[in-house]
Amino acid sequence: MGFETTVASVPTPVPVPGAALRRTVLTSVVGQALEWYDFFLYGTAAALVFGRLFFPVGADPLIGTILAFGGFTVGFIARPIGGVVCGHLGDRIGRKRVLMLTFMAMGCATFAMGLLPTYARIGVWAPALLIALRVVQGLAAGGEWSGSILVISENAPPARRGFLCAWSPAGATLGFVLSSFAFLLTQSLSHEAFMAWGWRLPFLASVLIIVLGIYVRTRIPESAEFVRVADAGERVRTPLLEVIRRHPRQLLMVMGLRFGEGGASYVFFAFSLAYGKFLGLPNTLLLGAVTASMVLLIPAALWFGHLSDRIGRRPVYAFGALGIMAVAFPFFRLIHTGHPWLIVLAFVLANGVVLGALEGAQPAYMSELFPTGVRYSGLGLGREVSSVLGGGLSPVVATALLAHYRQAWPVAVYLVLLGGITALSLCFTPETLPHEQRIVEQVA
Repeated sequence: MGFETTVASVPTPVPVPGAALRRTVLTSVVGQALEWYDFFLYGTAAALVFGRLFFPVGADPLIGTILAFGGFTVGFIARPIGGVVCGHLGDRIGRKRVLMLTFMAMGCATFAMGLLPTYARIGVWAPALLIALRVVQGLAAGGEWSGSILVISENAPPARRGFLCAWSPAGATLGFVLSSFAFLLTQSLSHEAFMAWGWRLPFLASVLIIVLGIYVRTRIPESAEFVRVADAGERVRTPLLEVIRRHPRQLLMVMGLRFGEGGASYVFFAFSLAYGKFLGLPNTLLLGAVTASMVLLIPAALWFGHLSDRIGRRPVYAFGALGIMAVAFPFFRLIHTGHPWLIVLAFVLANGVVLGALEGAQPAYMSELFPTGVRYSGLGLGREVSSVLGGGLSPVVATALLAHYRQAWPVAVYLVLLGGITALSLCFTPETLPHEQRIVEQVA
């Protein structure tokens, strides 16, 4: 039973003209890039500056960083709430309207972060306001991923769904690259100028992103499958209750698939910056290595998405889950050497290869586990709850382990556990694109 290989709720193909499908993919990628640029800024700033400016507690700078990453976790705690609310609305009124709402909330919260006075100016109100804005970001992020995936997956044919859906996380990755690049540019300022006002510039740039994002999002067509369900009068009145009552196993599958991937990703590209700072490595070197690896993640995710169309979702995801375990110890050893090219190699292996496999296969894999009427709610609840437990907590846990042991090996053990949980979850998650269907689609 745990090793079944098919699933009944694969999205029903709806014919969509090629030009409309290409426009959908393009606008989704741009929208994702802009939205996740905003969300990822906090992780970079938490590793580099927020600890000192908003959480100046104790003599050990790692304590302030832990508290700043605590704000990172709070944003993740808000994500399931956003996932539930946006999922309900998305299954009731459509994917496109919800995506407009999430974009506006994310952009305005990020811009406001750039205007916040620091702890030295207003005391405890500074971290309180920062956390409040992070909650708004988390609510928006909770509905963003699922909606942007569905406007592609519900328009795409099964034979190309893995490749086309992988464009959405590629857009999110581009958002991370943009956020890292923005901070990399600020490193040309003096340390004093960066700490005084330079760190604000990437956040204030969100005002331009809001304008561009609204323009892009208005041009995303509604999901063809949602339109079909709505026209047929088949929308579910309470999709959240329906998915909990009728699809609890799929919820657990999504949570298991996301747990290790989310936890490992934020160790690799958020905590790693704090670890490099702990070792005394230059910020420019770390940000450059992370940015380079994330640039490579984009073609890697697209290739792995395409591979999942050829050999199935499950084998590709298994490669990524086992990859987390395989690179855990080498990742920190390579960074510890201090050699630039070995540090770049560490990030390329972790982000470009391992996360590329997981993020390339994940969108199509997860969306194919639920029927159309509850798909947004199922993805929003399952993935975002797991995001809290995996991605949201991982920088805090990793930094706490480093602060206690003053070594990276306990964090590597933590990564092995994350990968093992995802690998175990795969044992109970069916293949959503079985061999028979792949053959038929490829012949057709």
